[in-house]
Amino acid sequence: MEQHHGYWLGFFMLSRFIRIISCYQDGFLSLSCGGTTNYIDSSNISWTSDEDYITSGNIASVVFQEGTSSASLPVRFFPDSEARKCYRLPVNISSTVLVRARFVYKNYDGLGKPPVFSVSLGTAMTTTVNLAHKDPWVEEFVWLVNKDMLPLCFVSIMNGGYPVISSLEVRPLPQGAYSTALGDSNDKLLRKSYRINCGYSDGSLRYPLDQYDRIWDADEDFSPYHVSSGFDIQSNFNLSTIKESPPTVVLQTGRVLARWNNLVYRLPLDSKGDYHVVLYFAGILPISPTFSVLMNGEVIRSNYTVSRWEADNLFFTVQGIKNLNITLKTITYYPLVNALEVYQILDIPSEVSSTTVSALRVIQESTGLSLGWLDDPCLPTPWEHIDCEGNLVTSLKLFDISLRTISPTFGDLLDLITLDLHNASLSGEVQNLGDLQRLKKLNLSFNQITSFGSEDLKNNSLQGTVPDSLGELKNLHLLNLENNNLQGPLPRSLNRESTDVKTSGNLCLSFSLTCSSLSRNSSIKAPQVTIFTQRKHNNSEHIVILLSAVGGAILFLFVISLSVLMYIKKNKAKSTYHTSEFGADICNWKTVRTFTYREIKTITSNFKETIGSGSFGRVYKGKLSDGKLVAVKVRFDKTQLGANSFINEVSLLSQIRHKNLVFLEGFCCEPKHQILVYEYLHGGSLAENLYGNKSKKLSLSWTQRLRIAVDAARGLDYLHNGSELCIIHRDVKSNNVLLDLDMNAKVGDFGLSKQVTQTDASHMTTDVKGTAGYLDPEYYSTQQLTVKSDLYSFGVVLLELICGREPLTHSGTPDSYMEILQAKPYLQAGAFEIVDERIMGSFEYESMQRTSSVACRCVERDALCRPTISEVLAELEEAYNIQLAFISSSGLVN
Repeated sequence: MEQHHGYWLGFFMLSRFIRIISCYQDGFLSLSCGGTTNYIDSSNISWTSDEDYITSGNIASVVFQEGTSSASLPVRFFPDSEARKCYRLPVNISSTVLVRARFVYKNYDGLGKPPVFSVSLGTAMTTTVNLAHKDPWVEEFVWLVNKDMLPLCFVSIMNGGYPVISSLEVRPLPQGAYSTALGDSNDKLLRKSYRINCGYSDGSLRYPLDQYDRIWDADEDFSPYHVSSGFDIQSNFNLSTIKESPPTVVLQTGRVLARWNNLVYRLPLDSKGDYHVVLYFAGILPISPTFSVLMNGEVIRSNYTVSRWEADNLFFTVQGIKNLNITLKTITYYPLVNALEVYQILDIPSEVSSTTVSALRVIQESTGLSLGWLDDPCLPTPWEHIDCEGNLVTSLKLFDISLRTISPTFGDLLDLITLDLHNASLSGEVQNLGDLQRLKKLNLSFNQITSFGSEDLKNNSLQGTVPDSLGELKNLHLLNLENNNLQGPLPRSLNRESTDVKTSGNLCLSFSLTCSSLSRNSSIKAPQVTIFTQRKHNNSEHIVILLSAVGGAILFLFVISLSVLMYIKKNKAKSTYHTSEFGADICNWKTVRTFTYREIKTITSNFKETIGSGSFGRVYKGKLSDGKLVAVKVRFDKTQLGANSFINEVSLLSQIRHKNLVFLEGFCCEPKHQILVYEYLHGGSLAENLYGNKSKKLSLSWTQRLRIAVDAARGLDYLHNGSELCIIHRDVKSNNVLLDLDMNAKVGDFGLSKQVTQTDASHMTTDVKGTAGYLDPEYYSTQQLTVKSDLYSFGVVLLELICGREPLTHSGTPDSYMEILQAKPYLQAGAFEIVDERIMGSFEYESMQRTSSVACRCVERDALCRPTISEVLAELEEAYNIQLAFISSSGLVN
């Protein structure tokens, strides 16, 4: 029997091999990444160099051992990997393809640091490769493509090393294969988790036995019994009803159990999600068994029968799972399964509109530079110089690039909110921007613009009057026309509360018909000092230039000084009255204690120990007469408020009573001395514990971090919703989350807080205040303060807790690039390698998933997309409870 079996198996394989070579290798693409020569392998597959499919990357080689033999293997790695690096693979439109990538490190660089990086296919971020966990690492994807070029890209992770790849393969699959999961809308992608040749234990099978070169892995001992290929291999199964066309040789083995037992496969999964399962059955037994099919204990198909000499497959989609148990429950005779496949179902985000892509490519050509703009501008990560919201290009920053003119294609970027073309060598007339109705921030400074088309800005050579077309931009929040030679009336359509018009440094600009009373330094609203970094023409260094109106400055300062002196003289008695009146009133306050300045000096031992500082002044450690420690916040002279304003601040703080808000012990209000005395929190700030020196820095566990997040959210929830008045903190950050000895958290420092009615909480214009790195970019650009601004800042704090990284990598505007926000797309994709290494292995998956999800929602650029603090609190409490249950069941230490 064994000889008979071997003869037929050998004959079958040889005949099939010959037929496949002649008919089926068409459409195969096999790239040797980093290789320089073409060759044919032992399976008669032709391999070629990848040079024609990638435009970047360096080449190296590794010694790779497989079995008893070793060989030199080429690899390609990408040291310049800040932007995505992509292979562009030719495919047939409307075809289903298999893409297989093999990643090998094997210490090719001698550093002993295996890299971690993400892989995308099309617009979808598909997986994170961690070669410290497995080397080599193989990924397979199945996709119904809708274009003739398929981009496979690598995206670096912070401190993750260089992406590296050794081979890349594309294989055509049967028409209609896996259509149940892929559908016909091209918005789904399959990532292989398992492909098992059930009952077969002698290695994996692939081409030429599988004409589509799928790799069928050997079965492992999931259960005590399996059958081998000792059946009649001459039998011809009818495979016409199976679109996936599995190899006959795979169907001729199966796993089978004795009667009245259940056959079970327990398959762990990489991450929680939706999965597509395909089960293959063939009648290789002399009887026809009947059984039920269960997925994770739920009956998916009952009374299923496998008929003699017939083949069939069943497919199921199981949603929201992180472990998969496949059970065949006995009804009659022997349940069996011949092969199975499991794929994770991934969503493919919508692409950027073709109009936007075409416009951007025309703009790239006009620069004469290679900006690396290929494939989709936004996904999986935005192109350089571009920011996106989903599949909308909302920001274009081409400063310091020679554009010369603004081409008509700029008018096709209809979703732009920010356009920064400063120092772009623009000259002549500016036009083509009238259709950008969403535009809120436009920077055309440091150019040689001489006349209006639709818009212009500061520090140019503009002459004449301002055209009415500027008023057509309804969402324009800032129009800066400072330091030009403009004159005449401004368009009345710009005279609206939502638009800040800056006009200082012009001849004469006004919303009135005449402007004879206005000087060259006039401004519609109070001018703000703006600092720019300007390149010298010799590019030797950067210099900082304070942009302010020069003409008439001396006269302006003289008039202001005279007015201030008169005001001080006139109101001196009034100010004294307010202070003394306040001093009499505070004696009746019962909630907080009043201190004299002399008492403050005693409490702080003459301001001996500084424990904090900021733009407001310094914070000193103090000790009351009863031994209680306090934090004493002393304002600088330049930050001191008027008497009434300080009264309002103290009044507000004295009314706040919540266990997760820092308690105000008292205050001092004397001439030149405005001091607040708070309770002292022995645990220091969250920032100190995450990043501080060794004496302060603690290894906060994930459970502790979650508890801190819940406490802080409760404090903010009280501020936002605890009374008829909504208090917007305005400076939420890790330095303002303070801890006691038991790691309970309290939100502190309400010095910048804004007290508004609940009605006004959704929209209020105010001067921008806060801390770079935590500042809501929408608030920064529009000056429209809402409770959602606190949510953005709190989202940054949550990302700090998750990743253990500070938010800002370098100095810059509050809207500049921030390191912590790089984590967002990876957390959204469930790539938790980005998580702080100090808490790796200590968190429950769903707990981390819920927390990272709500953190990413908080830092959405569009405030309307952010949740409320109540919603955030509910999600964090649930994540905390899940983590506590995990700790309890696993025996880990909190």
